[in-house]
Amino acid sequence: MNQHFVHEKRIEITTLSNGLMVATERMPAIATATLGVWVGTGSRHERAHEHGLSHLIEHMAFKGTARRSARQIAEDIENVGGDINAATSVEYTSYTARVLGENVDVALDVLGDILIHSAFDANELAREKGVILQEYAAVEDTPDDLIYDAFMETAFSRQAVGRPILGTPETIKSFDEATIRAFLAREYTPGKMVLAAAGDVDHARIVDMAERLFGGMPSVAAQAPEPGRYTGGERRISRKLEQANLVLGLPGLSFKDPGYYAVHLFAHMLGGGLTSRLWHEVRETRGLAYSIDSFHWPFSDCGLFGIGAGTSGSDVRELMDVTLACMTQATRDISEIELVRAKAQMKVALLTALETPGGRIERVARQLLSWGRVVASEEIVRKVDALDVEHVREAGRQLLQGAPTLAAIGPIKGLPSLDDIASGLRG
Repeated sequence: MNQHFVHEKRIEITTLSNGLMVATERMPAIATATLGVWVGTGSRHERAHEHGLSHLIEHMAFKGTARRSARQIAEDIENVGGDINAATSVEYTSYTARVLGENVDVALDVLGDILIHSAFDANELAREKGVILQEYAAVEDTPDDLIYDAFMETAFSRQAVGRPILGTPETIKSFDEATIRAFLAREYTPGKMVLAAAGDVDHARIVDMAERLFGGMPSVAAQAPEPGRYTGGERRISRKLEQANLVLGLPGLSFKDPGYYAVHLFAHMLGGGLTSRLWHEVRETRGLAYSIDSFHWPFSDCGLFGIGAGTSGSDVRELMDVTLACMTQATRDISEIELVRAKAQMKVALLTALETPGGRIERVARQLLSWGRVVASEEIVRKVDALDVEHVREAGRQLLQGAPTLAAIGPIKGLPSLDDIASGLRG
């Protein structure tokens, strides 16, 4: 099976004198080009009064520059059949575009313009704050979204890494042009940026444009965010809802931790598919939930493991008891066939992510920002294939030693105490 992973496309990388990295991957069978700029800055890099600023800046990037109105930004991309987008996460912000290969210069010029020359017009800023406040209200009205924000806030209490990306109404309303520009000067520095492109692209041409568009950015020493410190704890929100939404968590691992892949496999075997233990026992055998899944969110210096499900108020106790039993049992008797299946599913997920130019540039950009190099797929697979059943069981046992985090919303009176949950995890 491993032969599928060794035929990597050729990736060319050039670092500009100010530290910005340019990475391209020519894909001869592709007529389009997907390109983007990844910034190694997200919500965890915000100070308390800046909470939500990364997300606002991402929105404001499309609201006008010194030479383009918001309408012109959209028209310049769509007139050549392209599309443009952006996204904010805990540790990254990305700005991406897709066009025909012949129009790469158009897309790059727009991306450079919105990143370097955004105007932050006061009227546009006021309007976009209103849009984000509506987005915030929508989350507050959606229990299965709100509960994951509460989960992160509880697991990493009073820390930027645990704060919701959107911010709060108070911080969103407080932002002005000066606050935005101070954040950009501190965080949007070339040493924390990667311009990546894949598809019908020419490396030399893109490097030349990158130098013209971004080469004048001053090189500024990057500031590391506050280290993530898992705290655990609980947040229970009683509401009159038809269903209770629950998330149970434990301290996970950084993607730089040697044990990361073992924890990832444990999470997948526990609740990562239709053959997983939680799905079979909770959903198929007992009918306690429409869906249940487990996940492992790794960050650069910490991580978070969790299990999420929704159920009726009358079933919350049984759901929790069954979940705890499945978790502890898995640390004792995960089988070889489960491991083989999880490894195969992990490889398919890896290959699938590499089948589009967009997936390829995201992988390249994130790896360059995290590792300073592109990690070959065969290197990842080699680490996964080296794990045996006992490695994964031990990863699970170590995981269950951590202090739990519980976030719950809805009719949740029947939930056991956090101490009882902790005792259940110890078996």
